[in-house]
Amino acid sequence: MFLFAATISVSFTLGDIAAPWIEPTALTALRFIIAAIVVGAVSAPLMQRQHFRHAWRYLVVGGLLAGYFILMFEALRITDPVSSSAVFTLTPIMSAIAGYLLLRQVTTVKTAGALLIAGVGAIWVIFRADIDAILDLRFQAGERLFFIGCAMHALYTPMGRKLNNGEPLAVYTFGCICGGLIITLVYGAGSIAATDWLTLPPIAWAAALYLGIGATAGTVFLVQYATLRLPSAKVMAYGYLVPAFVILWEGLIGHGWVQLLVIPGVIGILAALLLLCLTPEAET
Repeated sequence: MFLFAATISVSFTLGDIAAPWIEPTALTALRFIIAAIVVGAVSAPLMQRQHFRHAWRYLVVGGLLAGYFILMFEALRITDPVSSSAVFTLTPIMSAIAGYLLLRQVTTVKTAGALLIAGVGAIWVIFRADIDAILDLRFQAGERLFFIGCAMHALYTPMGRKLNNGEPLAVYTFGCICGGLIITLVYGAGSIAATDWLTLPPIAWAAALYLGIGATAGTVFLVQYATLRLPSAKVMAYGYLVPAFVILWEGLIGHGWVQLLVIPGVIGILAALLLLCLTPEAET
C-alpha cells in the first residue's frame, strides 16, 4: 500500500498536465482500456471458464471504482481540489464501517487513534498549514457529490474481498478493470466520441499510458493484494500518504516546495501509519 500511494500520487501531476488536451471521462476510459489490455495479456494463461461464472461480481467491484473516478471529476467541476482532498480524508473511516458491515472487521481503539492522527496530518498537508482555510471549509454541493464518490471508494475495498472466490489475483484484477471499463464507457460515451484521438499530443498519450499501466492496472492489483491480507480501514489509511508524495514529486520536477510548516503534518501521517503497521492483525 506504500507503493500504491507512491504510484497513484504521480497521476495527479500527469493528469494536470494532460487536462488541457483530453476530457477527464475520456481519459478515464482510455486508462481502463490500456489497463485491461496489459492485465489481460498477463493473466490470460491463468484464466479458466469458472473464473467468470459469476461475472456480475466484477461489474460491482469495478463499477464502484469507476463511480469514484466519475463522481470525482464531476465534483471538481463545481468545487476545488483542496476541498475534495479534505473530503477524501473521510474515506478510511467509511471503509472501517463498510468493513464491519460486510466482513465483520472490528477496528480497535489503537487503529482508530492512528486513523485520527493520520487524518489530521493529511488535512494539515492538504491545506498547507493554513488554519483559516481549514476553518473556512464548507460542505457544499461539490463536496457532497464527492462524498458519495468516496463512499463508493470505501466500499470498493471490503467488497473486493467479499466477492473474491479464490481466483488468481491477476485474473480477478482483470475482471474488476473490465467492470470499471464498462461503466465508464456507458457513462462517458458522448465525451469519448467527441474526443479527437488522432490529434492528441504525445504528452497526453504518455499520461494515459502511465495512468493505464501504473495508476490503474498496478494500483488495482496492489489494492486487491492488500485487501485480501489487511482490514479495509488499514488499506484505505495509506491513501493519507498521497498528498505527501504529491508534494515530493512536485518539488522534484521543479514546481516548488511547500513551506516547512507543512512538514509536521507529513510526520504525523508517517507516525500514524507506522502505528498501524505495528498493530497486530488479530487486534483489528
